[in-house]
Amino acid sequence: MAEKEVGAKAEQKAKDTKKTDNKKNKKPNVFSTIAKYFRECKAEIKKITWPTPKSVFKNCGIVLVIIIVMGLLIFGLDRGLFALLNLVMETSAG
Repeated sequence: MAEKEVGAKAEQKAKDTKKTDNKKNKKPNVFSTIAKYFRECKAEIKKITWPTPKSVFKNCGIVLVIIIVMGLLIFGLDRGLFALLNLVMETSAG
């Protein structure tokens, strides 16, 4: 009698293994995959720490000041090199 129970348990275990193998081999539904993707995107967006408007305006001001300073620096360098080139050209032509 004990042998029958062991055999029955082994058969049941084999059937359960086949069922799990079939589930693993099935391709997931396209719509469920897309839904899972959007759920994960939503979860990631919730993790983002957004800056405050005050810090955004402050950083925007800093960026604008640096752009203006760099623009003036490049303008001055360009004008200076152009004047130097003019000096060299006048000396060689004369």
